Amino acid sequence: MGDNIKVIDAEPQQQQQAAGSPSQQGGINANALLNNTLDGFANLSSKFNPFAQRLGKGIGQVRQYAQERLGTAEDITELPQEYKDLEKRVDALRGVYTGLLKVTRTYGNPSYDYPVQLQESLAGFSSTVTSQFQNLALSPAERQQMEQQQQQQQQQQQQDEKQHPKTLSHALARVSSQGAQTVGVEDPLGTALFKVATVSEKVGDARARMDQAIVGKFNQPMQTTLNTSIEQALKARRNVQSVRLSLDACKARYRNARPDRQEAARLEVEQAEDQFVAAVEEATSLMKAALENPEPFRNLADLVAAQAAYFKEAHELLTDLAPELDEIQVTQESLYRNSRE
Repeated sequence: MGDNIKVIDAEPQQQQQAAGSPSQQGGINANALLNNTLDGFANLSSKFNPFAQRLGKGIGQVRQYAQERLGTAEDITELPQEYKDLEKRVDALRGVYTGLLKVTRTYGNPSYDYPVQLQESLAGFSSTVTSQFQNLALSPAERQQMEQQQQQQQQQQQQDEKQHPKTLSHALARVSSQGAQTVGVEDPLGTALFKVATVSEKVGDARARMDQAIVGKFNQPMQTTLNTSIEQALKARRNVQSVRLSLDACKARYRNARPDRQEAARLEVEQAEDQFVAAVEEATSLMKAALENPEPFRNLADLVAAQAAYFKEAHELLTDLAPELDEIQVTQESLYRNSRE
């Protein structure tokens, strides 16, 4: 990898610009202004040792980056093609993981298939805000009593939410159960509603188990992958960019070094090149590790397994219920026709 890097691309020379060049004819030279400003910071930093050397290196990176953006930089060190290809693949992989999580995070919200629950929650929030305004007109003793009542209501609401999850199947189970009680379980309609309520509750419980499995076996591990192997690779890439800027800044200083500074500048370039090669090798290794990580395959398998288990259980429950409802329906139709004859 070090063979791809040209340490010395130009002989040391004093930087001069011919009079009447296009960059001067137009007025202020942006590159010269940048250099003068950064040189001023560098000179100022020398008065605040021991941080002067570190700050000077940072300014060198800023100078190099700014010159590259202005299009005035010379001899920008090229990264190996393998490295650039790995960057593209890691970025694509990160996009895939992020996109999947944007969708599967839905499973962490119990009411994702029951939007009416959101309206109920907003209504509860509105009533809470209204009660808070009403409390302002109460005496301290009355306000304390009201707050105690509100706390008890909140605790009861939390218990109810645990007992009655906010899923569509659980909502269907609740309303069917209420209907069965209203009509009477001895009535055929009450019997049918009771059966629907019982099965819907089981289907809702199965869906809740699926949600928990997906959150625990897909969402959390996938987020961990993003925060560890992917982030480590990205951090190493940022370090490559920083070290590369330092290398090119050292090379620029070498080209423009005075004769008495040429040897020291050359050593700086060699040291910067070693750091650059090491940084590229580390980033390459981490990117390959992120791309070869087999854990996402397990996560995808767990995601599908959780869905398959839920749909299988729901199918079995509903398949067993359907004939019972059909039998009740046929019986009632027969009774209805006989009553009309």
